[in-house]
Amino acid sequence: MSTRLAQGGRLLNKGRAMEFTFNGKRLRGFEGDTLASALLANDQMLIGRSFKYHRPRGIVASGGEEPNALVGLGTGNKFEPNQRATTTELFNGLSCTSQNHWPSLEFDIGAVNSKLGRFLPAGFYYKMFIHPRPLWKHVYEPFIRRSAGLGKAPTERDEDRYEHLYAFFDVVVIGGGVAGLQAARSAAEAGAKVLVMEQTAHWGGRAPVDGGTVNGQPVDNFVDETLAALRDMPNVTLRNRMMGAGVYDHGYVLGYERVTDHQPSAPGPRHRLWRIRAGQIITATGAIERPLSFAGNDIPGVMLASAVRDYAVNYGVSAGDRTVVVTNNDDAYLTAITLKKLGLDVPAIIDARSAGGGALADEARGLGIRVETGKGVAKVKGGKRVTGVSLCNQAGEGAEIEEIACDAVAMSGGWSPVVHLWSHCGGKLVWDTAQAHFRPDVDNAPTGAKGEAFVIAAGTANGELSLAGALADGHEAGREAARRLGLKASASDAPKGDSPAEAAIEPVWMMPQGAPIKLRMKSWLDYQNDVKVSDVQLAAREGFESVEHAKRYTTLGMATDQGKLSNINGLAILSDALNQPIPQTGTTTFRPPYTPISLSAIAGEARDELFQPIRRTPIQGWHDDNGAVYEPVGQWRRPYCFTRSGEDNHAAVSREIRQTRARLGLLDASTLGKIIVKGPDAGKFLDMLYTNMMSTLKPGKCRYGLMCNENGFLMDDGVVARIDEDTFLCHTTTGGAESIHGHMEDWLQCEWWDWKVYTANVTEQYAQIAVVGPEARNVLAELTEEDISAETLPFMGWSDITLDGIPARAYRISFSGELSYEIAVAAGHGRALWDRLMEVGAKHDVMPYGTEGLHVMRAEKGFIMIGDETDGTVIPQDLNMQWAISKKKEDYLGKRAQERSHMADPTRWKLVGLETLDGSVLPDGAYATEEGVNENGQRKVQGRVTSTYYSPTLDRGIAMGLLRHGPDRMGEVIDFPKVDGTVVQARVVDPVFYDKDGEKQNV
Repeated sequence: MSTRLAQGGRLLNKGRAMEFTFNGKRLRGFEGDTLASALLANDQMLIGRSFKYHRPRGIVASGGEEPNALVGLGTGNKFEPNQRATTTELFNGLSCTSQNHWPSLEFDIGAVNSKLGRFLPAGFYYKMFIHPRPLWKHVYEPFIRRSAGLGKAPTERDEDRYEHLYAFFDVVVIGGGVAGLQAARSAAEAGAKVLVMEQTAHWGGRAPVDGGTVNGQPVDNFVDETLAALRDMPNVTLRNRMMGAGVYDHGYVLGYERVTDHQPSAPGPRHRLWRIRAGQIITATGAIERPLSFAGNDIPGVMLASAVRDYAVNYGVSAGDRTVVVTNNDDAYLTAITLKKLGLDVPAIIDARSAGGGALADEARGLGIRVETGKGVAKVKGGKRVTGVSLCNQAGEGAEIEEIACDAVAMSGGWSPVVHLWSHCGGKLVWDTAQAHFRPDVDNAPTGAKGEAFVIAAGTANGELSLAGALADGHEAGREAARRLGLKASASDAPKGDSPAEAAIEPVWMMPQGAPIKLRMKSWLDYQNDVKVSDVQLAAREGFESVEHAKRYTTLGMATDQGKLSNINGLAILSDALNQPIPQTGTTTFRPPYTPISLSAIAGEARDELFQPIRRTPIQGWHDDNGAVYEPVGQWRRPYCFTRSGEDNHAAVSREIRQTRARLGLLDASTLGKIIVKGPDAGKFLDMLYTNMMSTLKPGKCRYGLMCNENGFLMDDGVVARIDEDTFLCHTTTGGAESIHGHMEDWLQCEWWDWKVYTANVTEQYAQIAVVGPEARNVLAELTEEDISAETLPFMGWSDITLDGIPARAYRISFSGELSYEIAVAAGHGRALWDRLMEVGAKHDVMPYGTEGLHVMRAEKGFIMIGDETDGTVIPQDLNMQWAISKKKEDYLGKRAQERSHMADPTRWKLVGLETLDGSVLPDGAYATEEGVNENGQRKVQGRVTSTYYSPTLDRGIAMGLLRHGPDRMGEVIDFPKVDGTVVQARVVDPVFYDKDGEKQNV
């Protein structure tokens, strides 16, 4: 049985006991325990059930590679499924439950699947669930949906807080083992600003457990001394409980910090997501021990040898009273030696190598431990816990030599460097035959845009498995990072590590070598997904020769551990089945994050009112105080209208429009996108973005432009003002500011990267107020001494002026069809200018108006609205806007797309105006029908309404729409059925309903 030892437990505070519950059972542990070590200390070997066959599963590992020990952690609004017991630090009052069983962990009905295993091999679902077809909807799919998934989704609101942090460092070291600490010290001594992140709560990695000396002193002393030195350096930041989740292009690193998981009542966020930019990245991420594939290697009590050693040394916990060690390398001998010195029984070390081990093997024999060489495990005996192993010859077919009684098995199949982060951003791997693992190909390191390497692998993550090699490699990695940054690397020597010499590993991918099918069907590769050696061999026989195809066919490596334990063994089995070397088979793709991160951490503080923060203009306070009725426009809330006592929204909109057309209106237009485009190639750049010519625009002038995507469809419109020879200001729609700026940057960075153009989104830097109506010039004249007459500042011109002492820029542009000035001032002056305009405008009967008034007035003028007249499938020609397409330009985004036959189809729907015969308002989005039915038996459609309003100016309903052959059908009456079964008739008219010649806006 597993139990707490009197000795060991270097990480524990045995003076502080803690209580926790597992499946409602009250258990005890100590401060410093992980949930896994505390469960083992209470002899809780059975932790959960596997996904497919519901086989009993226990703890296998001691870190993030653990595939089995997943629990539902917490209760109520603190509940999280699929939390690893091996990485969860114990705290007082912790509550957890096992997963994937019914009705209980001990008695699970789903275990019947294990008895049917021979009928449920890899890929059976691809064949079984196809026929007969009717069964899919009513039998297969409902069953699969109920069975899918691991763990239960939370049902209550998460009340914890999460945050994001942005940071910049010269060097980021991922991994706080001896190699990572030494790399950090070397880089910091050269003057680099360094961040060191370690995913566990403790520093030093495996070295304090495995032992050895550094410069003649115990390795623990080296770790303590190095940490003290790093803490004293102002240019070093140390973070534990922080995982390097991903490494991306251009030196971008994602860090995942578990801030208060171990102390739920402590102040601060629960998790913190770091977004880091680094000059150089050092991946000192260590290595993961591989399991061995033998029958019954999934029975609770079968664990990695390194994990058995971790629990004994770090937590004072034995995995069993009698532990058999099975290995193909010398490292596992350390586990046997450690257990023996702690007073535990090690009946035998089973070494698959015919020549056996080196110095460590001699030490084990000296302690009286039986060592069997050239032998293997035919199968493990037991069900819910280990009771013994059957010894066999490794070169044979599993014939039992003897049975060795035991209650734990410590297995070691060698070590695989953690190359995930190296590979995330394109780092290549090479197969190291001598050590039987993939390691980073240092000659093919990830490079940036200029071809410069920015990632360095160090220590065991670089294949240096000895203490001396890891320290030397870490030291050189730090020096190399400093040199790449242009710093002078320290001339100091690397610390001298010393550890016992080890005999060479002998690759063992299946035990015994000639295991028959009955044994292979019980030899597990992927513990969580129940993938066996026989499954991978079946995939090869059925033609899945690519490792990626075999992965998906068998689900190998698709569990929550993402194949950290199973992938190397699996691809070795696949390679053998295909009779090809392992490098030729290759590896599956390593994708971030390295281990799962919480969705809440990804969201950060984006929840409730911060989920999509409401953006406010500088004039928002005035709107709040004066009856504004808001509507969402992008991330803004814009006034829809300003209601007065006793009137509804409709009446308010009508009042605002009439007053603006008759006298004076003010509109807060601050939300409109404002993007500066600057540089010698700015004109050429805008010529490509817009359908018309912008490079010919004169400084001081404005021009309306349409912007299409590469598929030819309209995506935005707006007025472009030329500020000087190299500078333009592009106005966009409110909702398009960010996306259009991103569109610009996408093309500049990915296609026209050599053009000399700079863009900046300055939308929030300016307040913009539209002063509209016949009195607009008069009210501005009272606030400025500059000449703003039609001759000096004509329509589609702009000028810098001063309004009541406030520097401003006045654009003579109009979206209402009236005399209009759009006044832009620095955001800090926005409210002051609005207040002065309201004060001076009072004698001109000023009337603020909202977005609905804006929309009605633009529709009266026949001006299009992006998002109304466009829906992602409309081109400028559909809107009769050929006049906005330059005939002089050879190219612009969308030009070639618009020349395709279906884009130039004369039957495409075209823009028209619509007037109902009875003066009513057409329903928004209503379809125009015609005689006959389509292939679906529905009435034929010939067009649709895009915008529809009541026009107080015309005192009737008006609409704009797209209609087949629309411009050729003026005066024709067409039908628009309503949802209540009635039909509204409308006459096709010119889309310009008001002031067709533009006399009012040009005064």
